[in-house]
Amino acid sequence: MRFDIKQLEQTASTNDDARQAAENGAPAGTVIWALRQSAGRGRQGRVWESPEGNLYCSIVLRPAIERGAWGLYSFVAALAIADTMRGFLPSAPIELKWPNDVLVGGKKISGLLLEAGENFLIVGIGLNIRHSPENPLYPATSLAAEGAGMLQAEVVLDELLAALGRWAERLEKQGFAPIRDAWLAHARKGALRVRLPDAEIQGEFAGLDEQGRLQLRLADRTICVIASGDVFF
Repeated sequence: MRFDIKQLEQTASTNDDARQAAENGAPAGTVIWALRQSAGRGRQGRVWESPEGNLYCSIVLRPAIERGAWGLYSFVAALAIADTMRGFLPSAPIELKWPNDVLVGGKKISGLLLEAGENFLIVGIGLNIRHSPENPLYPATSLAAEGAGMLQAEVVLDELLAALGRWAERLEKQGFAPIRDAWLAHARKGALRVRLPDAEIQGEFAGLDEQGRLQLRLADRTICVIASGDVFF
């Protein structure tokens, strides 16, 4: 996949800009990258703090897989972020947390937001390079805090896009199985709490199913399959 990066000093939301570009015919690989966002957002409408020095980008994809499987690109993006982190933090403990978080030393270093249009998918990525804003749900960290130095966002973006292209191609050519295996190899396992819209359940991580849903082993040893929720340790 070839990428065409469009840099902005500031915008409200790179996802909104990428959506507008896609609706106007922008090809797959179009990247909107902003130094700052004034209205960045994460999953479930949460605010994503966006100080200058971190990475905020949104990538236009026109998936070559069936629409019902587009959510699997969240695993593609998480693997790409994890690969990028290993390049800058080769000795750090890097884990993946369902559904789409990347952890360094148990702390959240990135966020993903997928938004679909009629014939396109926007993959929004926020990655903490120099700052780790306060997060009320999870402890956060940054590349700088983990010892990577004061990296420039464009350097991190180049590595991220290269990794994203590799994993996206693998999904589209080989299906979800190799993506699932790679994700599971670095997954945070053990006891979990999962907050659902109307309840909270506890259990042991038991894997992913073929659709990327979380499998949770309950106290009675039955397996509960979860399509959406917030995971805590």
